[in-house]
Amino acid sequence: MSAIFLEFSFSVSPLQPGSDILMAELGELPFDSFVETADGIKAYIKKTDFREGMLNEVYILSQPDIKIEFSTKEIAQQNWNAQWEKDFKAITIDNKCIVRAPFHKVNPDVEFDIEIMPKMSFGTGHHETTHMMLQFVLEQEVGGQSVLDMGSGTAVLAILAAMKGAATIDAIDIDHWSFLNAIENAERNGQQHINVFEGDVSLLGAKKYNLILANINRNILLADIPAYAKQLSKKGKLILSGFYLEDLPLITESCERSGLSFVEYRERKSWAAAVYQFLG
Repeated sequence: MSAIFLEFSFSVSPLQPGSDILMAELGELPFDSFVETADGIKAYIKKTDFREGMLNEVYILSQPDIKIEFSTKEIAQQNWNAQWEKDFKAITIDNKCIVRAPFHKVNPDVEFDIEIMPKMSFGTGHHETTHMMLQFVLEQEVGGQSVLDMGSGTAVLAILAAMKGAATIDAIDIDHWSFLNAIENAERNGQQHINVFEGDVSLLGAKKYNLILANINRNILLADIPAYAKQLSKKGKLILSGFYLEDLPLITESCERSGLSFVEYRERKSWAAAVYQFLG
């Protein structure tokens, strides 16, 4: 007889890092499968493993700065990999870059073909912020330069920078599964020279970068912008996303206080991404 599962559909705002934190906490409980959605995640647990009050142990659900709503329904056991493959679609960025899973066909007509197995990591290109970050990386001259991908998730941004000829690339993420997934995806795309680290901004030493990429939530960006500015070489650029368009003035003000000049921004479904430069 097939097992009965409970499907929890979570709507998370802001999406990141809320969804990643939520998955991490649920992963400590008997939830055993997750699917990223446009506005959050779906999490699955055997009905026999769920107990009343279990979600009271999930700390993020009680945090006032992250809004999470959810619904629950019973479903029969299914092939999770097949379901994930059905829902995961390859995406193309400006006809130059494709981000796809291993089961998608290779497209020989694009210059940059990135194969990603996202597992529990953020950064498949489907979310508006990642899409815009990929667009900005496509537009940058990174050949021979040093690049930092902060909050790297799947490492898709680092991989694109490597494919474009960056000389050195560091990728940093605080989440252990993202750290492991970034290593796997770098190897999958033949970019083993990407240096992947597990941690946060405290890992940054005296090294200088020509380009720093950070697709993280607003509050973390505001806290870490001064540290990013110190790591930029003269005329180096900082590209940020993970915040809404309404937060752009706040982000820009923080960057300007750290000696960075606003260059440009783009918007996608109320989300924003922006470029700043250190003139030195």
